[in-house]
Amino acid sequence: MKTHRTGRLVWHFPLPRTHTGVLLGNGNQGLMVWGADRLCVTVGRSGFWDHRGGTPFTGRITYRGLRRLLEAGDEAGVQAAFASPTPRAAYRRPCQLGGGRLELTFAGGMTPLRAELDTREATLTVVMAGRGGRQGRVIIRQAMDEELAWIETDLRYRVALVPAWDHVGDKLAADGVKPPERWSSTSRGGFCQTLPEDPALAMAWRRRAGRLVLATALGGDAAAVARERAGRRDVDAVWSRTRTWWKRYWSAVPRVQVPDNELQHAWDYGAWKLAGLSTPGAVAATLQGPWMEEYQLPPWSNDYHFNINVQMIYWPALGMNRIEHFAPLWAMIQGWLPRLRENAGKFFETSDALMLPHAVDDRCQVVGSFWTGTIDQACTAWMAQMAWLQYRYGLDETFLRETAWPLLTGAFNGYWAMLEEVDREGGRGLSLPVSVSPEYNGAGMNAWGRDASFQLAALHALAQILPRAARRLGQPADPRWERVRRELPPYTLAEGKRIGLWVGQDLAVSHRHHSHLAALFPFRTLDPQDEAHRSVVAESLRHWQSKGAGAWSGWCVPWASILCSRCGLADAAVMWLLWWKRLFTNIGHGTLHDADFAGCGGLGWHALLDPAPKPLHEIMQMDAGMGALTAILELLVQCRGDAIHVLPAIPRHWHDVAFDGIRTEGAFLVGATVRDGRTAEVRVVSLAGEPLRLVHGLGPSWTVNGRRGRGSTLETATRPGQTLRLERA
Repeated sequence: MKTHRTGRLVWHFPLPRTHTGVLLGNGNQGLMVWGADRLCVTVGRSGFWDHRGGTPFTGRITYRGLRRLLEAGDEAGVQAAFASPTPRAAYRRPCQLGGGRLELTFAGGMTPLRAELDTREATLTVVMAGRGGRQGRVIIRQAMDEELAWIETDLRYRVALVPAWDHVGDKLAADGVKPPERWSSTSRGGFCQTLPEDPALAMAWRRRAGRLVLATALGGDAAAVARERAGRRDVDAVWSRTRTWWKRYWSAVPRVQVPDNELQHAWDYGAWKLAGLSTPGAVAATLQGPWMEEYQLPPWSNDYHFNINVQMIYWPALGMNRIEHFAPLWAMIQGWLPRLRENAGKFFETSDALMLPHAVDDRCQVVGSFWTGTIDQACTAWMAQMAWLQYRYGLDETFLRETAWPLLTGAFNGYWAMLEEVDREGGRGLSLPVSVSPEYNGAGMNAWGRDASFQLAALHALAQILPRAARRLGQPADPRWERVRRELPPYTLAEGKRIGLWVGQDLAVSHRHHSHLAALFPFRTLDPQDEAHRSVVAESLRHWQSKGAGAWSGWCVPWASILCSRCGLADAAVMWLLWWKRLFTNIGHGTLHDADFAGCGGLGWHALLDPAPKPLHEIMQMDAGMGALTAILELLVQCRGDAIHVLPAIPRHWHDVAFDGIRTEGAFLVGATVRDGRTAEVRVVSLAGEPLRLVHGLGPSWTVNGRRGRGSTLETATRPGQTLRLERA
């Protein structure tokens, strides 16, 4: 695979399936460009929900009541407590639905040969090839502030717009959805798909003077709006605004060059996808964002999963200096706060807590009846930590007060309602009598236990963050925070020597959710170099490795890379990323939940030794690709406690590395250059004038802006706008 350092990414046709397509997106409208004998553009629209079948948070049981059922082994009682009170829809739960597929069939036997995406110019060029060596070009562009895309070519072609109904209409009809209204002529066409209780989606196209304009619209008058948009004559003005948008985007995101073609590709394409996945002003990103397939109902409803997936999707926006991309997510969650208080009030029997279930639609209705996910309070704590990190990266005190603080205190108060006092060695202590570790043992009666390490790490993170947030806001300290830090164990031990899932539950099998290691990352409550925990961490990693990756899914591999980076295992971190890139992306670089082929684990064994393998079943999710961005950032710069660590461990094959503009806590932009395997220079821009503590990796002797310095760490006050240049002496 060729490297793509100039921002140009290349695909070779045939790209035979929807999820092998090249992605273009603006947060609302998503395009997947693929094909073989013709050029196909699968079109999705974020927010096209059929909300029927949602489950309100259970009001039939409290935390205390659930504990009694679990301790009594009353499985029927647990299932009844979390069952939906109303009949479910045919597809069982709220679901975002796909849109349709635009098919262009070209005259003269012209078929797509190669696609080149110029990420800087936001232009996809498809080279078409025909008989006798004839070639032509098709140019595809998309607006960033409107539901509009357009195709330009001087080649002759026929147009067909195929609604998703033509692929999944039997499932939709079984639940009362009617066929779409369609219209077409030689120069225009479209359809409008209505739903029984939700707004309709319309897609329309119009061809004029070598340009085909494609529009989507969602709402009560969707068909008329889509037709009007497709008929726009000011596309050149839209393109001018779009180019300005992308120029600003690329001027803000870090510039990264690593000496590995596959990881460079993961960075370049990931940075492009981040823009179209989490676009400010659009719909908050879900598991697939706007890239919904037309040929099947999106697995897991393309909903919001808060037990890692949403967090992983948004992780890189911090280090990539795109904090504004969080805005749609926080606006949505702010609108949910009354429901989160109601959830917590019912379950915890308290009025000052918040409770966010792990899988919900955009109205915060529970999707499914997975009881262990529904009561996973770490979902709330994790989003609270994300809000705190946004504050630390941006230092917006209004955001801290209005968004982060309510989430932090609400999450903590929910945990406090769960705690009980117990006898521990050395005196009384605190304990979580009922706790879960995401997805371990599913939703069975053995899927819970006392003091799950995941929950302990989440609660300790809150207890560490809250005093810092309180000082910033002038709020009084709550003595309960210190009690948690002092009286609650940081993790639960298995066999007295490694981190377990919960009391009495070791990591017994390969498991895709590395939740028991969350104290290392993302909650960062445990320093792997701390002598008090170092041997436990080492044994935990050894045991985790021994169980292997046979049951891992795509999104958990970048997380494994980050865990290795956090423990100084840079070569392992790189290897896991390469393994992810080769096993969990397809021929079009689409990021997959299941492995792309059998034989290497990763939930990809469905075709193993099958003499007549079934057609590949692809589940596309965006979390892994965004997790890979974060994993690359973690290899380059880490925030640990109050210090910034630059290139904490350089992979052995990374002889030359260069990057600039990685954002960190304290609102710094950090860059560095590696020559011959050693850090030669570090660059820091202080955006807010915060104190700087920098572990630079330049060796014992160095200069900063020409002044001599010694030691592994630079500690200094800074001024807003100040630039510091450190060089190896």
